[in-house]
Amino acid sequence: MKGMLVPQFQGVSSILLAAGILGATVMPHAIYLHSGLTSRRVIGQTPKERKKIFHFEVVDILIAMIIAGIINGIMLVVASSTFHSHGIVIDDLTVAFKQFGHYIGPSAALLFGIGLLSAGLSSSSVGTLAGDIIMQGYIRKRIPVFLRRIVSMIPPLAVVISGVNATYALVMSQVVLSFGIALALIPLIIFTSRKAIMGNLVNRKTTTGAAWCIAALIITLNVFLLYQTFFGA
Repeated sequence: MKGMLVPQFQGVSSILLAAGILGATVMPHAIYLHSGLTSRRVIGQTPKERKKIFHFEVVDILIAMIIAGIINGIMLVVASSTFHSHGIVIDDLTVAFKQFGHYIGPSAALLFGIGLLSAGLSSSSVGTLAGDIIMQGYIRKRIPVFLRRIVSMIPPLAVVISGVNATYALVMSQVVLSFGIALALIPLIIFTSRKAIMGNLVNRKTTTGAAWCIAALIITLNVFLLYQTFFGA
């Protein structure tokens, strides 16, 4: 259609946001959490049963990722139609909250706040559970929940106390998560492509090839972002 804007990268800041969206959608620690939670859910006794369980897990992951992708897409569309069309640049979540109330209505601002609160609670829960599973694998011990929550609260509290823009810190934390995707993805591809480990659930060659391409794309994006940030003009 005439006049339609085509999404595209415009400078390092747009690449930074893209990396943040990627990190927020595909959280690398969630890979370990999902593996830990599903490994004891239902255990197949025969190769046929394990294959059937595997197909259910694939559907489970697809549903979760499709919903997450739709939510991110809706956020971008709403931000574009509400803020970009009025020439407003949002660099703080507080500004976004106020502008939602101004252009759409108080109910939209309220729903935006509830959504942020829900996302924060969900993210912190996933991070805590994933940390528990990962540390159990490394040190074979359980760390008390209270202690883990105290330790995990120190970095965000330090950011708030230091006066750093909370929205910028949030975006940067998501960018860091995008760098962690490769660290989780590469071992995952290696292990799932070995028949000695996976048995009849080993990856097909096409799946392994596609996975390596995706990993290479993510690594390239991260390397390019680092280069542009520290050495770009």
